[in-house]
Amino acid sequence: MSGRRKSEGSNGKTPGGGGYTKSGKPRPGTGGNRRDRLEGKGPTPPAYMRPGHPAQRAVAARAAAAGRPPQKAGVGRRTVSTRRSDYEKENPAPRGSGDGPEMVAGRNPVVESLRARVPAMALYVSGRAQEDERVAEAVQLAAGAGIAVLEAGLSELDRLTGGAVHQGVALRVRPYEYAHPDDLTQRETGTPPLIVALDGVTDPRNLGAVVRSAAAFGASGVVVPSRRSAGVSAGAWKASAGALARLPVARAVNLTRTLEAYKQRGLFVAGLDAAGPTDVHDMSIADGPMVLVVGSEGRGLSRVVATACDMLVRIPMAGATESLNAGVAASIALYEIASVRSRLP
Repeated sequence: MSGRRKSEGSNGKTPGGGGYTKSGKPRPGTGGNRRDRLEGKGPTPPAYMRPGHPAQRAVAARAAAAGRPPQKAGVGRRTVSTRRSDYEKENPAPRGSGDGPEMVAGRNPVVESLRARVPAMALYVSGRAQEDERVAEAVQLAAGAGIAVLEAGLSELDRLTGGAVHQGVALRVRPYEYAHPDDLTQRETGTPPLIVALDGVTDPRNLGAVVRSAAAFGASGVVVPSRRSAGVSAGAWKASAGALARLPVARAVNLTRTLEAYKQRGLFVAGLDAAGPTDVHDMSIADGPMVLVVGSEGRGLSRVVATACDMLVRIPMAGATESLNAGVAASIALYEIASVRSRLP
């Protein structure tokens, strides 16, 4: 027999699982009391949570600039998801709805946004991406506009952009400060208020186009619903060609109730409808305080909003075209209203 003694049912190991020493003597087991030392420390934390990593230092620098206490890097066996949730409480993820900062990802979109002077908080650039000419232009434009330029690792850019194709660069756009619908009825000039309301327009580019036309034809502002509607995003800023910096956009919790409130204040409400009985040229209320309601392409005005309108007007069209883009339709109607008002004494 071998010189090593076996305990019954242990397969050459002691019941405690200690095995044998080099001299052949049984090694006492721990009974599972130190099993926790065999456990791993969990997944590798992201770059912005690793002590000494450039991304972590950048996060700490931004926190210090914002007056927040620095984020402590995770230690021990706390999971990555817990540490990430702590970080996201201090740095809310972008939603793109105007409620929070929005991230514009990719070299061309970032450069275009900076050229359009979209208000931004910070430009994030990875180390290698700085060698690209477009990224270098983005850095130059951001620095010229007083926007902070921060170095970020690829993993942090992945998190900030929600996994979008960022090409090593991303722009954090400031959240838009919406006006109150009542603020749009107050005008410093002697012309009566002209408000544009959007019903079901979900494309930010259409919102930007409407704002651009509204500013060009002397409107007081634009109203959008708070739900199921486009908000002021980077796409809307670019489409407005800077008009969003001059014309306020208000957000209404309930568009129908807001229209009724405008009517109580003495404003008339006209809705654009392809089946409307009145031609846009014959809009009798164009010379007074009014609200022009524009619906989405295809669906048009919703039933409840159409019911709240004092009149429904149509844009005459030749051919088989059934509807116009919301931005184009608003431009035509606003031009007609501006033409009527230009003849007022």
